Amino acid sequence: MINPNTTATMTDKIAACAGAVAGSDVILTGVTSQIGPESIESYYDEALSVPGVLQAVQRGEREGVDGYVIACFGDPGLDAARELAAGPVIGIAEAAMQAASHLGSGFSIVTTLARTIGQSAHLAERYGMQRFCRGIHACEIPVLDLDTDPDARKIITEACREAIETDRSDAVVLGCAGMADMCGEISKELGVPVVDGVSAATLTVQSLVTMGLRTSKRGEYATPPVKNYSTGAG
Repeated sequence: MINPNTTATMTDKIAACAGAVAGSDVILTGVTSQIGPESIESYYDEALSVPGVLQAVQRGEREGVDGYVIACFGDPGLDAARELAAGPVIGIAEAAMQAASHLGSGFSIVTTLARTIGQSAHLAERYGMQRFCRGIHACEIPVLDLDTDPDARKIITEACREAIETDRSDAVVLGCAGMADMCGEISKELGVPVVDGVSAATLTVQSLVTMGLRTSKRGEYATPPVKNYSTGAG
């Protein structure tokens, strides 16, 4: 379970949410990125988070890890990670949208800052989810404030309520790994399915590993060719 930002307390929360749904025979490890931003709220942040994600996958491959979850709603470094990994790599945005598409005819995404709405829209297009995604809404709470703002859960709940009423959606996707622990209470209050991508991605990886399926190395996700890379250090 890779947290692409460098905030360890968020990793702990994400891993706890994943562990709550993982099978009893699953060994799940939360990994905090060693390089990159403390939170991911822009294209710039996302780009700087990718080296840390790939470093974590490389380390996991040396240790014999069976599969990976990229626990950031931007799914940073997903394709590159799939090139490096033998087992499945799943991003939480992809998993959450796929899960929500099974639960109704349309869903809304509620994310953190308005500036990230475009990133979520691009992912919905990439994953073929435009038909199901009826709207993307922001609650305007920075990622690092999700755990410190006493009103965060209330604000997010109201944003979800407004989204389903505005979009006439059947379900909500929470657009940040830092919201993973809120889905149950929000779903109960609003009476609609609320999907947390951390749980969805964890169970997707678990099911693929259980079926004995691994990342295909025949085409684009073949292991990268060996070559020299410059770090620019010095």
